[in-house]
Amino acid sequence: MENRLRELRKKRKLTQVALQMQTGIEQTLISKYERGERLPPTETLMLLARFFDTSMDYLMGLTDCPLPYPRGSQRKN
Repeated sequence: MENRLRELRKKRKLTQVALQMQTGIEQTLISKYERGERLPPTETLMLLARFFDTSMDYLMGLTDCPLPYPRGSQRKN
């Protein structure tokens, strides 16, 4: 999580404060997520995935594909 979030933020040339201003996520929490000290709750992961136009799986390091899942789609088991 920490590397992906920092990577995506820097790719957009955002500081942690700028990311806070655009998402409403406290800068101190962003810092902790980036350092791996805390894991964000599901709602925060969803917000970050939408903001960065990627998937929660990509943010968490479960896939190397940065493409988001299509909105409204559901995975079938």
